[in-house]
Amino acid sequence: MAEFTWEARGRTGEVKRGTMEADNEEVVNQRLRQQQLAPVKVAKRRKWGDFSLGSGVNTRDLVTFTRLFATMIDAGLPLVQCLEILSSQQPNKRFGAVLKDVQNSVEGGSSFSEALKRHPKVFDDLFTNLVAAGETGGILDSIMTRLSIYLEKRQKLIRQVRGAMVYPSIVVVIAGGVMTVLLTFVIPAFENMFKDFGGGKDALPAITRLVIGTSRAFVSALPLIILLAIGIGSAIVWVYRQPKGKRFFHQAFLTMPVMGPVLRKIAVARFTRTLGTLLQSGVPILDALEICARTAGNVIVEEGVMMVRQAISEGKNMAEPLAATKIFPDMVVQMIAVGEQTGALDQMLNKVADFYEEETDIAVAAMTSAIEPILMVGVGGMVGVVLIAMYLPIFSLAGNIKSD
Repeated sequence: MAEFTWEARGRTGEVKRGTMEADNEEVVNQRLRQQQLAPVKVAKRRKWGDFSLGSGVNTRDLVTFTRLFATMIDAGLPLVQCLEILSSQQPNKRFGAVLKDVQNSVEGGSSFSEALKRHPKVFDDLFTNLVAAGETGGILDSIMTRLSIYLEKRQKLIRQVRGAMVYPSIVVVIAGGVMTVLLTFVIPAFENMFKDFGGGKDALPAITRLVIGTSRAFVSALPLIILLAIGIGSAIVWVYRQPKGKRFFHQAFLTMPVMGPVLRKIAVARFTRTLGTLLQSGVPILDALEICARTAGNVIVEEGVMMVRQAISEGKNMAEPLAATKIFPDMVVQMIAVGEQTGALDQMLNKVADFYEEETDIAVAAMTSAIEPILMVGVGGMVGVVLIAMYLPIFSLAGNIKSD
């Protein structure tokens, strides 16, 4: 599905503009005519000129929009007027164009949730389903407030994962760059200096000869190493894009040491928060579980949630199939079972989410504390070995010069 920019005239002759996601231009023209707009210009958005990643709308934009929208609706402002104000005052121009298109759709007779579904890259299934539930129950302001809180908590989980991975990644990249410079430029310079001072190969310490040999092999094989790295990276990306490959990697992520338990806690927190929010907003449990599966972010978790959904559709409760997935801890399963028995499943899910979000904070901090010294020792050890190997011959040569 591509994104199109359009320009059309209304019944009174006013010119309207916006963006729309569709399969082709004809679909855009049909939708505009359904809104009683006469298409003037429809063009596919040029991707090369757009430096925004993904939809160009981040979570902060969505949170701000939902909070302001909830406040305006609660104050009694009409839906179309709310959208008009928010689209005109939106600092993110791309998001402003999306909101303008949503406004035009609502003016054309579409419901708010249907208008949002025209932009799936900005408003996902969870967002549109909650809005639909709010429209049906007449509690759109409460739903939007609840949705903004959910988005903030989800973004917090994402930041925790990124924060845990950024520091080790930066250290590894810097260490690789430093070792490449040492092996490619610094060590060959020291080797030439040793030759100039008459330090033959046999006169050098064993550790120095080993480091120099490693440097020569690295420099001679550098083109092959680069090609091999590109090939391995491309192969990993290709395998990850295959269903079986993606499943293998996601299974490995959940079972790897140190990082695996953290990812499991994040998966539990995300699932319980999403399901609790959906159920609390009046979304049917089967629809809610399907949305949770699609937004799980992990194929293994998605398969487990869909298995639970299938079991519930056959008349079973949630706790038993949830335990059979082997993904969720026994405590979570037991608390969900209690929630089902007491009729307060949504409240219990939110309590579990609160607990596991706190557990995630602690786990991420502990993981970072464990990884940091290991990386420091590894990087310091590699650089230290090179420095010792290069300076040992210098001390020997200085001793020889003094004795002479």
